[in-house]
This record gives sequence, structure tokens and C-alpha cells, in this order.
Amino acid sequence: MPAYTFEALDAQGTTQKGLIDADTAKAARSLLRARALVPMVVEPATLAGGEQKAQGLNITLWGGGVFNATTLAVWTRQLAGLVAAGLPLERALAALTEEAEDDKQRNLMADLRSEVNGGSPFAQALARHPKEFANIYTAVIAAGEQSGQLGTVLERLADDLETREALKNKLIAASLYPAIVTVVAIVIVVFLVAYVVPQVAGVFAGSKRALPFLTVVMLNLSDFVRSYGWLMLGALVLGSGALTMARRNAGLRMRMDAAWLRLPLVGKLARGYNAARFAGTLAMLAAAGVPILRALQTAAETLSNQAMRADALDALVLVREGAPLASALSSKKRFPPLVAMFARLGEQTGQLPAMLGRAAAQLSAEVQRRAMHLTTLLEPLLIVGMGLVVMLIVLAVLMPIIQLNQLVG
Repeated sequence: MPAYTFEALDAQGTTQKGLIDADTAKAARSLLRARALVPMVVEPATLAGGEQKAQGLNITLWGGGVFNATTLAVWTRQLAGLVAAGLPLERALAALTEEAEDDKQRNLMADLRSEVNGGSPFAQALARHPKEFANIYTAVIAAGEQSGQLGTVLERLADDLETREALKNKLIAASLYPAIVTVVAIVIVVFLVAYVVPQVAGVFAGSKRALPFLTVVMLNLSDFVRSYGWLMLGALVLGSGALTMARRNAGLRMRMDAAWLRLPLVGKLARGYNAARFAGTLAMLAAAGVPILRALQTAAETLSNQAMRADALDALVLVREGAPLASALSSKKRFPPLVAMFARLGEQTGQLPAMLGRAAAQLSAEVQRRAMHLTTLLEPLLIVGMGLVVMLIVLAVLMPIIQLNQLVG
């Protein structure tokens, strides 16, 4: 049954807004009058842009738009709780529609509820909005509906979202302090070199005595920054844009991502992060009953590193040809051996989802540990480096003053 948004006046003249289910707009108005409301505006539930329901609600759920990752996890867990408690899916969606925080969420859930109420499977209703729900979300929901364990599957989806967001937030928090220190250091050094050094050292420019070598170097560097600073900044921006454009080429991006994995410190961090994401997604899909080939395909698509994604797709080909999952993964050296080891244990014991989940947990913990170690190493190095640069600038300013005092003395 379609959903309609309405604005109506109650007996006190107060404007009431909300959603109502009805076959037609005329029927919706009749229902509003039956509630002692005077309908002012009755329209099909759409987004602000006026896009009709038949075209899909053009909102992004997986990572932005109506829901961010945190609110989507909360919504998924709320829905899981209602379904697990025995509430029919249509009624659970109706309850969440009433509790929605804004109109976009309310309209989306009303659209999903209408689809489900009309007889469509929940996964099919989600699949009508490919821009809003990722393939992995829809695939897991479909498996949950087929197995009759939708509540359990929704809980796993919420767990996966929360785990992924927690790991992402910890990595961001670990890199935030070094990034701030680096930016502040660059700004301070540029300010000192471009403005402080010339003004102080310019006092001694009229002196017939030669300036110290360090002061001369700093003055030349200052002239260069003042003359070409904006040009360098423009070149940096253009270089960043060119790099972004270059990464759109599949072959070049593959080589860049492969080279990134070979870097001493951040390479291992990237390998661990992508492997943890792959193992966690594969564990969730396998536990939901998704066929292993489809699960591998979907898990590979979640990898941000194109080189590791190519390895995962190669492993998919090997599994399709009859190779065990552990053997297929162990042949791909970019994946940490831990993934293949736990996959082998899972295949031997018949507990593949549980073992892959353990692999994902261990890899996530290792990524967090490496990130903290890297941050612990970078912080003193950045502070010492900044101190050395500032010391050189101060010496470049003080040395002519010391030289002048010696002459006066």
C-alpha cells in the first residue's frame, strides 16, 4: 500500500504532519477527515527533490546520506530486536517509521514498509534502492529471509557495521594527532621563513661584513618561498588532482595499490585492514547461508585496495574450479597467512564462519596495535624534527646578532 505525506489542521487549528497509508491520495484525505483532520497537502512519500517512489528514494545509506554508518547500525539493530521479538516485519518497519528522526528516514522506511506490505520480500524492497543499500546488505537480508533467521542476520549486520566503524574510527584517531602536528609545523616554519627571517636578518643587510653561511642559506630559502610559494602550492594542488585522475585508470591504480602494500610500515597496515574487512564480510555472509562463491564475490568487492581485490577474485576462480578456500587464499601472498590458516581450520572442523570471524578479530586487533605503534613512533619524530628546523631558523637569526656584538666588543 502506498504511503503519503500530509499536512492537516486539527480542531485547534494546529498543523499536523506525518505519513499515512492509503491506496490513493483521495483515500488518504478520507482517512484524515475520519481522524477529524482537515487535509491541506497530501502527496506521495518522496524526497525533497520531488522524485517519485517508483523511481526509488535517491538517498545513500551505506556510509552517508540519510544514515551514516553509526545510525544505520542502530537502525538495523532496532529492526533486529523487533523482528527477533516476534513482531511481523511490516509492523516493525511501521514502528521504526514512527520513531524516525527526520523526514528522509521516515519516507524511506515508509517506502520499504509499503513494498513489504504489498507482498515483496524485504531483500527485494532493499534491492529497489541500489544507491542506498550495498549489495552485501541485500545479499545477507535475502539469505536471512530464505533461512527464516532474519532477526539473527540483522544482528550480524549491525555487528559488522559497528565493528567496521570502530576500526575505522580508531585508525582515524591514531593518525589525527600526527596529521595536526605536521600541518601546524609546516605553517609555523613557512611563516618564520617567509616573514620573520627576512625582517630580522634584513637589519644586517647594509653591513659590509659577510653574513654567516646559515643566515645566507635561510635568506635565499626565504626569497624562494616568497617568490614561488604560491606556485608551489598550485603545483601541489595540480599534482593531487592529477594523482586522483590517474587512479581512475584501472591498470595504473592496480600498480599503485600494489606498490602501497610493499611500503615498510603503512603497507602492513593496509594489508591487515583489508584482510580484516574481507574475512569479517566473508564470515558474516557464510554464517547467513550465502553460497561460498557469491560470498567470495561480495567480500572481494568490499576491498578498497585493488591489488588485494584482484587476488580475492583470483581465489574465487580457484574455488570455482574445485580448490579449497584455504589453498586458494594461501596462494595469494598479499593476504596475511592468518586468513588462510583460519580458513583451513574452519574447513577441517566445519566451522568456517566462526573461524573466519576469529581471523577478522585478530587482524583488526593487529591493525590497531600497529597503528598505535606507528603513532607512538611518529609523534616524537615530528616534535624533534620541528624543533630542529626551528632551531636552525633561530640560529640563522641570532648568528648575525652575535657577530655584531663581537664587533662592538
